[in-house]
Amino acid sequence: MRFYGKAETAANSVLRAFQNPQSLPAALAPIFIRRRDGVPCRSWSWSNQMLVALMGHSDARGFRQWQEAGRKVRKGEKSFPILVPCTKRIVRESPETGQEERIPVLYGFKSAAVFGLDQTEGEPIPVADPDAENWLQSLPLLDVAQEWNLSVESYNGRQGAAQGRYVHGSGIALGVENLSTWAHELIHAADDRLGSLSAFERKWRKETVAELGGAVLLCCLGQKHDADLGGCWQYIQSWSRHDGIEPIQACQRMLKRTCDAVALILETAESLSVAA
Repeated sequence: MRFYGKAETAANSVLRAFQNPQSLPAALAPIFIRRRDGVPCRSWSWSNQMLVALMGHSDARGFRQWQEAGRKVRKGEKSFPILVPCTKRIVRESPETGQEERIPVLYGFKSAAVFGLDQTEGEPIPVADPDAENWLQSLPLLDVAQEWNLSVESYNGRQGAAQGRYVHGSGIALGVENLSTWAHELIHAADDRLGSLSAFERKWRKETVAELGGAVLLCCLGQKHDADLGGCWQYIQSWSRHDGIEPIQACQRMLKRTCDAVALILETAESLSVAA
């Protein structure tokens, strides 16, 4: 591929920086997405919000919720499930007051069927958070994901939860506004299109490709700050050493696969710009 050499040059530059981890900049703090609108699913658990995003929707509701909003689900549309907690109240003696109190207790989960906005028709509803939508539309290489028929949506992120996710042939969901996370997930998508991504391989392999590849991709675009080399090193280190592999060795072993993914994205982007 024409852009393999560019990817390899950038990757080797990143690896040279990794040779002295002490000199790397501090990892960028995650900028969690907080969608500010009245969409009911914003109050759902982060995992259900992420599921909605991965299904390619900015808004999802149950059948009756859409009816209450003046819309109806189009005939033939298929729902997708979210998890709803099941709780009950039990009576116990308060350890502080000694009096009886009723407290909610989680005893399991059930599924609920919901539909995305694009699966409905009827009365117009307020536009989803414009700031979040504008940020998504400003993502570099968004047209590459669209060319690959991948949806790109966001959900409300939080500390300790997944900051982004790619689902095979379906879409990318982002819980942070960091470009490094976006590039990471886009590399997963490219790796998948090349037939290299496998659910059965050691996780350090695909995560090294995605994290190193995301940093390399952003460096190729001239966005070294957003490449977050400090965070990239820490991420690769955490996965590789979990399997007893030194981080530099992990990067070297995954170098060609990483460069292949970066080159595919750059090649696709160039072909789209020429076609335009």
